[in-house]
Amino acid sequence: MDFDRINIGLEAISFFRKEQKTDFQKINQLLREQSGVINFFENENDYIQLKQAVEISSPVVCKSPIEYGDYQTNENLATAITKYLSAKQICPQVLIEPTCGKGSFIISAIKTFDSLQQIFGIEIQKKYLWQLKFELLDYFLKNPAANKPEIFLYHYNIFEFEFQNIKSRIDGRELLIIGNPPWVTNSTLSSLNSNNVPVKSNFKQAKGIDAMTGKGNFDIGEYISLKMLDLFSKENGNFAFLIKNSVIKNIVYEQKRNNYPISNIEKLTINAQKEFRAAVDASLFVCRFNTTPEFTAREFDFYSAKPKVTMGWINNKFASDTEKYKKYQRFDGICPFEWRQGIKHDCVKVMELERIDGGFRNALGEEFELEEDLVYGILKSSDLKGESIDTSRKYTIVTQKKIGQDTKLILETLPKTKAYLERHKDHFLQRKSSIYKGKPIFSIFGVGDYSFKPYKVAISGLYKQTRFTLVKPNGTVLLLDDTCYFIGFDTLEEAEKIQHELNKPEIQAFIESFMFTDAKRVITKDLLMRIDLGLFSQQRHRDISLFD
Repeated sequence: MDFDRINIGLEAISFFRKEQKTDFQKINQLLREQSGVINFFENENDYIQLKQAVEISSPVVCKSPIEYGDYQTNENLATAITKYLSAKQICPQVLIEPTCGKGSFIISAIKTFDSLQQIFGIEIQKKYLWQLKFELLDYFLKNPAANKPEIFLYHYNIFEFEFQNIKSRIDGRELLIIGNPPWVTNSTLSSLNSNNVPVKSNFKQAKGIDAMTGKGNFDIGEYISLKMLDLFSKENGNFAFLIKNSVIKNIVYEQKRNNYPISNIEKLTINAQKEFRAAVDASLFVCRFNTTPEFTAREFDFYSAKPKVTMGWINNKFASDTEKYKKYQRFDGICPFEWRQGIKHDCVKVMELERIDGGFRNALGEEFELEEDLVYGILKSSDLKGESIDTSRKYTIVTQKKIGQDTKLILETLPKTKAYLERHKDHFLQRKSSIYKGKPIFSIFGVGDYSFKPYKVAISGLYKQTRFTLVKPNGTVLLLDDTCYFIGFDTLEEAEKIQHELNKPEIQAFIESFMFTDAKRVITKDLLMRIDLGLFSQQRHRDISLFD
């Protein structure tokens, strides 16, 4: 272990200098008495290296922080959180931090909770555990009268750690599980060839195309959170995790199925850019264990305690704002139209084109000619801003009219298009999504008869706006990419009528009541399919008749 790359406080350095002649058999016992840490040194070699390095103190530098979703909690935030919990009369006797990192929460908890008897911390990065051990020693040397719980620190991959050994030692005492688990997904870790992932990545059991196109992907923090709830929610105690807002939404959503005995569920929003320099929406998720299950979460601003909304289940429906949903829930049903997602090709550099004089230019900067037969204008989420649109900035090659179609046959009479695609064959072969496995080489997804309807009512899946745009042809039909959702129509009259209905204030408010604006994909097909336009039309007729 490179102790010369770890910050060691002056008090701790002075201690080791004073005790440098103490043998290995005695040093751990002495350190247990001084710091509370059980087995401070796991082996004699570490102790020998430490004695050689106590003169040096320089910060640890992580080699690959993202591999561990490494957003370390700063001391001020950790202290603010433990003080918030203390103000709620939470007095833990046992504390578990399953991904303790450098231990900000453990240090803050020791300073805040005099009731603590035992602490269990697990961390995959050994240098972080050493940093924590030295900080604990330094703190207790400076504060010898402070409450000193037994502290067990484990250098372990959390996905392999056996928590039953800890669970068996709680013995009915008041428990607090606290922490800041990794803010990365299993697919991100897999792309880094990391081994810091669960054995089974599709833990939500997504099936078929859902698993292949993203629903099988999940946040590591979500996996750890649910694991803790599975193991400990029947104990007496509380849970407090800093996690992404999308994870909190998923936990509350799955609560209907999991039925964990948790209540007093809170979502306290933080400024992740300020606290972690992370461009992500995150909050402190708090709940009470071993109680009658609840299925909603009250949202507050962590810094001001100002209440925002209540999210969760109401009348067997899931809403982002339960009070607003109550006003418009009459529109919640099944949409009479099938919402479709746009074309997915995962090959932007080759398939996303611009028109230039006499031909096209791709994202690689190449200029070339193509036959027009398979070229269509395509709209992206950023194009869906106004009431209507009939022109496109970008174009794409549509290699199939339906999923699974043989791409060789469709190119036989188009030598320029065929040569262009063949020239960039490697780009298609490098696509990582499993949906392309076993499919024709130039395959695309999200294509069918519905793609070529001349009129469409469309909406972006990525932006917070809920207005629907009318897409009209201009010589040829316009298509949409896979960040958009749409309904296709044969006539302008049909499309305008549905757009008009969808953009009514009542429907807009209804969508907002169960739309999560901090989600990666704000609008989804599941959301759109809940808009019962038939019921809306009937309701409007009834309202109008009252004033006739």
